[in-house]
Amino acid sequence: MSWAELHEAGAAATFHDRDIDPGSGRSLWWFEVDRPTIVLGSTQPDTVLDPAAVERAGVVVARRRSGGGAVHLEPGGSWWVDVVIPHADPLWDDDVSRAFLWLGDAWAAALADVGTPGEVHRGGLDATPWSRLVCFAGLGPGEVTSPGPHGGARKVVGISQRRTRTHARFQCVVHRRFDPWATVGLLALPEADAHELAAALAAGVATVAAGPDALRAAVLAALP
Repeated sequence: MSWAELHEAGAAATFHDRDIDPGSGRSLWWFEVDRPTIVLGSTQPDTVLDPAAVERAGVVVARRRSGGGAVHLEPGGSWWVDVVIPHADPLWDDDVSRAFLWLGDAWAAALADVGTPGEVHRGGLDATPWSRLVCFAGLGPGEVTSPGPHGGARKVVGISQRRTRTHARFQCVVHRRFDPWATVGLLALPEADAHELAAALAAGVATVAAGPDALRAAVLAALP
């Protein structure tokens, strides 16, 4: 089976609201935000954000239909790709946690091809005090880590999943650059908590320096 590709730039809310054609097959939807955006998970209340801080920063607030914590995106700062498969696809797995693993394997292979070693998390949710608030503060099944410069593992690929009767839509983000305070500064947190979260993100998030064409080619080559 081949992968159909879509490339777009625009508003995150519009992209998240895109419907899947019930008769479509495997697809890759590459997307870039046109304005700095904070994307909330489907169950997060708006109160996790500091409205005044969001307004000062000129950040757009959007909400995705898949779960997990907040993700900050800026033009040129991240790769965002949705990987869509139909229910009849051999890659489909009824086990919602196990369903991520084939995609994690593909990401790890693609990252290795562009010089970033990665390892797929095959356990359950590895929660932290901040993982319900910020996506990259925790680690879920199929997500990918990269070794840190001083040991330990840093999250390099975040993945969330949304299912319908006909398709699974995996939403993936890899950061090209990452400033913890771009996220933390928008949250309604006491100062001590904000500094603790920023330190955790600084130590726990990895970036990928490869160019977009190289990464796209590596992802396409790595997908089943």
